[in-house]
Amino acid sequence: MAETTETQQIIERVVSEVLQGQVTQLRELLVRRVVEELPASANGGNPASEAGAAPLLKAVAAIHAGNTQREILRALLDNMARYSGRAALFVIKGGTATGWQSRGFGKSDEDPVKDFALDVTAGLAERALQSRTTVGGSAREMDGQFVSQFGSPASGEGLVLPLVLKEKVAALVYTDPGTEADGKMDAAVLELLVLSASAWLEVTSLRKQAQKEQSAAGSSPDKAESPVAAQHASSFSDPFAAHAPKHAAAAAAAAGAAESSIATVVPVSIPSDGAHAVAAHVEVSPEDAETHQKAQRFARLLVDEIKLYNQAKVAEGRKHKDLYDRLKEDIEKSRSTYQKRYGNTAAASGDYFTHELVRSLAEDDPSIMGASFRR
Repeated sequence: MAETTETQQIIERVVSEVLQGQVTQLRELLVRRVVEELPASANGGNPASEAGAAPLLKAVAAIHAGNTQREILRALLDNMARYSGRAALFVIKGGTATGWQSRGFGKSDEDPVKDFALDVTAGLAERALQSRTTVGGSAREMDGQFVSQFGSPASGEGLVLPLVLKEKVAALVYTDPGTEADGKMDAAVLELLVLSASAWLEVTSLRKQAQKEQSAAGSSPDKAESPVAAQHASSFSDPFAAHAPKHAAAAAAAAGAAESSIATVVPVSIPSDGAHAVAAHVEVSPEDAETHQKAQRFARLLVDEIKLYNQAKVAEGRKHKDLYDRLKEDIEKSRSTYQKRYGNTAAASGDYFTHELVRSLAEDDPSIMGASFRR
């Protein structure tokens, strides 16, 4: 028991120290990268001009000052309004897009864009959603009902920017110069703000996951969290969790029922031919199920950190199919951390760290890890 307590204290201290140091560095890195990419149009023709960069740096700082995901997204829209006439964020859930908040679309007490169902099956929205890249063009390529209800911008041009979280489009941001003749829209700056918000949301998510793991490490084994809560903790925190359009309510209820029904069933690895493993679902005790769930969450956290801090290496490794060779040191350090914590528990048979490397880092293609990688 004394050894366990000491281990927990070490984990808590290390996680806290590393987390705080990396969050500060990430904030500085993001600001520096924004300044480096600052377009000439945003600083009077001189990318090195401190006076020209100051407004954008202030906008990025406001986004990074958010302590919650909602605060980050509200700061994003507030600052996009400084570089465009109108901006609106649409939540993507179940293949549909619904309005969350907007700026510049009216001064009424009720946000006019809220809960508006945007058609994402064609035009600018469809191309941005499918390509996960910023798409600009004629506003006539937007949802006809949207243009009819809110009016076409004076310039006739619109821009749709995807907000990507955990490699998926979580929202689309529409922006245009507004309906006034002297409206503005700085596309390059707007894209930088959205990218900055996406990156900071990722950092915020990892920080919260680390804090949960730290809390779990220090909690008593007798105080088991609910299985359903454990299932949700492993996924990315949804900044639009409270945004539940009527048409999505039934689907959400069905998903919740499905999660509850598999609370004590976990995947484990079973050797099939001496060289590979196959996944099987085995019913286990509630205590062991909790251990499996915590191991899965911890493995995801470790691999997410590898991806976050080695983005260039990950991109090159996927391209050349030698991910393991490029990230060997980070992978083995994280593997050691995982084994120390879960190598002698009921979750050892699952080998979740290796599975997560293939699933998340190599996008479910073991060959991308390279010939040196051994499962």
